[in-house]
This record gives sequence, structure tokens and C-alpha cells, in this order.
Amino acid sequence: MEQPALKFYPIGIQTFSQLRTKDYVYIDKTEHIYRMTHSSGKYMFLSRPRRFGKSLLVSTLHAYFEGRKDLFQGLAIERLEKEWTQYPVLHFDMSWAKHSDRDALNRYLHNQLQNNEERLGIIPRETLDTNNRLGNLIMDAYRKYNREVVVLIDEYDAPLLDVMHESESLPVLRNVMRNFYSPLKACDPYLRYVFLTGITKFSQLSIFSELNNIENISMDEQYADICGITEEEMRTQMDVYMEAFAAKLHTDKEDLLAQLKANYDGYHFTWPSPDIYNPYSLFNAFNKEKIESYWFGSGTPTYLIEMLRKYHISALQLGGKMDASKDDFDAPTERLTNAIPLLYQSGNFTIKDGIEALDIYTLGIPNREVRLGLMKSLVPYYLTPDTLSVSGALIAMAKSLYRDDMDAALQAMQSFLSTIPYADNTHYEGHYQQVLYILFSLLGYYTDIEVRTPRGRVDVVMRTDHTLYIIELKLDKDADTALHQIDLKQYPERFALCGLPIVKVGINFDKEKKTLGEWKVEHL
Repeated sequence: MEQPALKFYPIGIQTFSQLRTKDYVYIDKTEHIYRMTHSSGKYMFLSRPRRFGKSLLVSTLHAYFEGRKDLFQGLAIERLEKEWTQYPVLHFDMSWAKHSDRDALNRYLHNQLQNNEERLGIIPRETLDTNNRLGNLIMDAYRKYNREVVVLIDEYDAPLLDVMHESESLPVLRNVMRNFYSPLKACDPYLRYVFLTGITKFSQLSIFSELNNIENISMDEQYADICGITEEEMRTQMDVYMEAFAAKLHTDKEDLLAQLKANYDGYHFTWPSPDIYNPYSLFNAFNKEKIESYWFGSGTPTYLIEMLRKYHISALQLGGKMDASKDDFDAPTERLTNAIPLLYQSGNFTIKDGIEALDIYTLGIPNREVRLGLMKSLVPYYLTPDTLSVSGALIAMAKSLYRDDMDAALQAMQSFLSTIPYADNTHYEGHYQQVLYILFSLLGYYTDIEVRTPRGRVDVVMRTDHTLYIIELKLDKDADTALHQIDLKQYPERFALCGLPIVKVGINFDKEKKTLGEWKVEHL
């Protein structure tokens, strides 16, 4: 049986019309489009991480409200929509307004307004204020087309993200944006639908204080998979592509799916929720036919790293799980007391579990790609700014662990740590526990800390493809003491059914030398 021709993967393509007319893969989300636009809500907001398909969603709404029925042939909405009414659409993309001061931001907003005026054939009235110009544009478009106006605002918070940690710049730019958006409430009689996307929740940046009727659908179960790709969509709409990819890797579809799942899946934006794959990473993997880190490699948000430093979030905290209430996700930026909202909204943390009745959630890192990316971004702050030396140590450790030679891996670690300049935070055992967690995580191995057993907690558990390592740490004692604790508390019993050979590792760190002092490795 002849295989169907494969379409192109939409790498960097965010325009719906291009996907539909130039033979790109499109995962059908149009049933959501119909539900959104035929609900009681007139003003809607969706928060999702960067590169998760928000811009494509906005572009799809644009085409839908312009009545482009031809672009929707064969999609779910074709059987749902009967009227295909054309509306004047105002489309604002704020993603290009980053790193702006007040004057530059105002110029950008005027430019966006001009682009919409020219597209709709509206002659602008004389005004120097962006808010008056927006209000005039809405009313003039309503009169010209005798239809209510649709307003789509993509990445509404982009101008503010990089200044979130700046006490002087944030209020200034926030006021510019608040002023710009202010006509939306007054123009309500002229509006058919208003949709905004962003990374941070709108209440965080306090720029919609006047527009208090926005429906936040970010955590609504019915829209859980509106952005991203589910496993069901993988098995149906992506089935032939998985078959081709699996053949390239000389494996089968189930093994490929397991690899893709471990690297790119695991996002939940509400609870309960299907597992959501990161579409950017997924399509890049299919396109390059390699499972690598793509999303994190496209850039770590500066504001996130600054916030992690501000709130003293350790690598161990990032590697574990954190509890949060639903209210924590909407805490105003000015009154944030921790980095949980930003970790969640940026896609670095996701919901792992929840108690619906209490609106309480357990958050953690979604997948291997994010874990690796976070650890890499934190190396300059937690280990050393000399990333080249880190890379050399990791290569040596990787080669050793590939041969199941933990002794050689620890020798490489000892040499590396001895080169790190003196730091004030090396006098407690937890520091070295954190170092092991970062290095093993960067190698791509499953690593956990403080793992509970019936008789205590294991300092570090690390699993390669071939071996499970139970690691106990001591500071200024000896390796025998560490191994004795493993035996005394019978830690290996907790992992007897893991299906892998178990190796005990006792490590003593030398506080004066700031590196490993001695260690012992015992195979069970």
C-alpha cells in the first residue's frame, strides 16, 4: 500500500493561511475555535509558554473572523460553522516590542495601529495618544463595515517581561500599556470578540484594571489542549510521520513515542488534563530526525533567571516538587513572594497532580528537555561561569558512566570541582548534594534527591540505562560512614524491584579542598 505524501513541518510558521495553502502539517484545533467564539464570553485571555502555538491560534482566529471558509476545508469547524460572517479584525502583535523604553514603545504601538488602519482602509484621525487612536479605529471600522469589530492581541505582555525585575522601568511601561488597552471597555458596544494571549496572567501586570470582565480560559479543562499536541493527536494526525521518523531511527513507533514522551511531553495547564507535547520541540525533532533540546535552546528568558536568583531558588528545589494554590498563579508581580507563578507560566514547571476540590496543585519539571535546559542555565550561578570546564567534566563523566564505571566518573568530578573558585556556600552537605544533582541531570540521567524509604531518606538516587545508583553523602567524615548508613537503613530494599543492578556509592566531601575527598563503590 502506497504511503501518503508527507507534508512540511511548520518550523517557525505562525500564520494559519500559510499552513493551509503551502502544505504544512496542521494539528486541527478548530473545534476549540468554534467553542470559544460561540460561548457567552466576549473577552477571553489565554496564558501559555513561549513557542507553544499562541500566535498560530491568534492567526487562526483572524482567518476565521474574516470568513476565510476556504482555509478550513476538511477541519472540524467546517461541519460546525454555518454562517461564516466576515468581521473587521484588528490584530496586534506585541512580541516585537521587547527591550523598549517609553518612547520606543509608544512608537511601536502607533506603528501597529497604522498597519491595522491601512489594512482596513481607515483614515486615521488627528491624535497623539495611542488609546484615542485605538478607540477611533474601533468605532471607524464599525461604521465602515457595519459590523462589530474583533480585536486580537498576541503576546500582550511582551514589552514588560524583560523589565519585570526592574523597579523603575516596569511601572513606566505598564502605564503605557494600560493606557493603550483602556478603550476596550468603553468600546464594548462596537466589539464582537476580544482575545488576548500572553505568558504571564493579566492580573499579574495590573494593566487591565478597568477591563474587569475578561474570562481567563488558561486553566479551563475544556481548553486544556488548545495549544500543544496530545498523544491522541500524535497517534492519529501524526501517525504516518511517526512511522517515517521511527524508520529513520531504526526503531518502532512505540519506542519512538516513548522517547518523544520522555523529552517533550508532560505539560498540564490545568488538572485533570491530557499530557501535552511541546509543539516547537516536537516538530523540530521530526524535521531534523533527531531527539535533542530545541525549546530551551531557542533562548532562556532573562526575566526568569533573574527571578530565580532574586528568590534564591536552588537547583534542588527546581528538581523537586512544589505545592501551590490556584491563587498563587495570579499573584500580582509587584507582590510576588516566590517564583512559582513564573516557573509555571514560562513552561518550566507544570501541574503534576492536583486536588480539584481544594484548588491545590503539585508542580514540577515536565520532561527531560526542560530539566536539562534549566540545569544548563543555572550552571553559571550555582557552579561556575566557566561553561567550557563544565562541558569537559561532563564529557569525561558521560564516557565513564556509559561503561558503568562510577569510580572513573567520580574521579572526573573530583578534578572538575577542584578547579572551581572558592565560594561561601560550600560548608554544608546540601551544597554537594546540589552539585551532584546538577551534574547528573546535565548528563540526562534520572536523578532524585531525598528519596524516602521505610527507614530514612537516600541523599541521591541516579539511574542510567543499565544501573541504579544509591548515593549517600558525608562532609568531613569518610566513605565507610556513608556506606554504613546505606546498609544500616537498608536503602537497597526500597529499590529491589526496579529491574536494574543496584550499586551503592558512599562519598565523603572535603570541606577544605571543596571537592570529593574519598569514595567507595560497591555492587550488590
